[in-house]
Amino acid sequence: MYSAVDISVPFGALKLKNPLMMASGTCGYADELSDFMDVNQLGGFVTKSITLLPRKGNPPPRIVETDAGMLNAIGLANIGLERFIAEKIPLIQALKTAVFVNVAGWGIDDYTQVAQRLSQIDCIAGLELNISCPNVKQGGITFGTDPKSVEQITLQVKAACPNKMLIVKLTPAVTDITATAKAAVQGGADALSLVNTFTAMVIDIEKRKPVLYNRTGGLSGPAIRPIAVYLVHRVYKEVGLPNRIPILGLGGIRTASDALEFLIAGASAVAIGTNLFTEPDCPVKILDGIRRYCNRHQFSSLSQLIGSLQ
Repeated sequence: MYSAVDISVPFGALKLKNPLMMASGTCGYADELSDFMDVNQLGGFVTKSITLLPRKGNPPPRIVETDAGMLNAIGLANIGLERFIAEKIPLIQALKTAVFVNVAGWGIDDYTQVAQRLSQIDCIAGLELNISCPNVKQGGITFGTDPKSVEQITLQVKAACPNKMLIVKLTPAVTDITATAKAAVQGGADALSLVNTFTAMVIDIEKRKPVLYNRTGGLSGPAIRPIAVYLVHRVYKEVGLPNRIPILGLGGIRTASDALEFLIAGASAVAIGTNLFTEPDCPVKILDGIRRYCNRHQFSSLSQLIGSLQ
C-alpha cells in the first residue's frame, strides 16, 4: 500500500487530475476503449485527427509491426468535422476528463475552419495541431518542418480559437526541433507535444517491395522512446522552461518507468499510444506505478518531479 500522493499536474491554464493522456490516433474518439478501462481515470484524452471533410485514408496494407513498435500509414482516415460534432461530441460531453481534439488539414484554411467550429464547443478543453501534413498550397512543403510555416499556421489557428488551449504537435523530421518549437511558441502555442512518428520503411524481401501500400509509414513504439526523451528534454530546457510552456511527451511509453523518464526530462504530461493496441488497460497500471515511485522517493506531489533531471 502507499500513502496519498498528489498526482495532479498543471498543464498551462489547466490542472489535470494526473499526467496521463491517450495519444491521438490510438484510441479513436473516446468510446473505443470503454470495454477495457474507464477513460475518466485519465488526466486527458486526445482524439483521432479530424479534418474538415471525411477522409478514407490510404489503401491497405497500412499498418505493419516491427521488432520494437509499428509503422502506420493510415492517411488521416476520419469521419470529418460534421459527423464528429453530431456523433462524437455527445460522447465527449459525458466524460469527466480534459478532451483535446487533434486537427489536421491540407491548407491553413482547412485548419482554421475546423478550429473555429470547435472553439464554440464547451466540452472541448483544447486542440492539438497536427502539422505533419503537406501544405498543398505551398508546393507540398510539410508545415511542421519549416519554422516560418509553423509560426504562420499557429498564429492563424490560435486567432480562430482564442478561447481554447492550443497544443502544437512537433515532428522529429527536422535538423533542429528547437527551431520549430520556438516558432510555435512565437505563433501563440499554449503547449507543445512531441514527438510525432519517425518516417520509416519495412520491405518484403521476397517481393522486393515495401510492405505498406504507401511505401513509408510513421514509426512509433519503444524503438523511438530514447530519442523522444532526449528531444523532450532539449525542448524543455531551451524553449519550454524559459517560456513556461508545458510539454506533452510521447513516444513508446509502456510502463510507469517510461512515463517517469519523460516527466523527469521536463514533460508536464505524457501520452500513451502504440502500447494501447496490445495492452489497452496499461494506463491504470502506469498510474499505480507512478504513485508507488512517488512514495518510495518521498514525493508528496508529482509536480516536484517535472524537469528534475540532475
